[in-house]
Amino acid sequence: MKVFFDVDYTILGLDNSLRPGTKETFQKLLNDGHSIYIWSGMGERWEVIEEHDLKKYISGVYEKPKDNFDKKFKELKVPEVPDFVIDDYPEVVAHFGGLWVQPFFFQRNKDDAMATIYEVITEVAATKTSSNKHYKPKGTILPLF
Repeated sequence: MKVFFDVDYTILGLDNSLRPGTKETFQKLLNDGHSIYIWSGMGERWEVIEEHDLKKYISGVYEKPKDNFDKKFKELKVPEVPDFVIDDYPEVVAHFGGLWVQPFFFQRNKDDAMATIYEVITEVAATKTSSNKHYKPKGTILPLF
């Protein structure tokens, strides 16, 4: 699968720390045959990739559409269509399909989200769905409240 990870508060904390388990999870996903992409609503975040030595895991870095997803996706000319996204914004996850994660703020916080991310991606790759309550298939309609 083409797995797209958001940057801010998904793999990168407010304190510029990398979410615990990110590199290990990326390696396991690659070992399983998945491709990893990074995207951000703040543009192509190559500085994050370089600073945290992530280049060897990544197949591409893109700007992420923040709203009006289909139209902006075409305008941004992202060459790959996500099969699965991981984001702290539920709207992005509901539109493209994937897993919503609690925002990650500080390295000092206990966080095991990457283990859950890997489990859900593995489950979806095998069964096309997941029992995780934060998993949303592509095109999920979110409640307005």
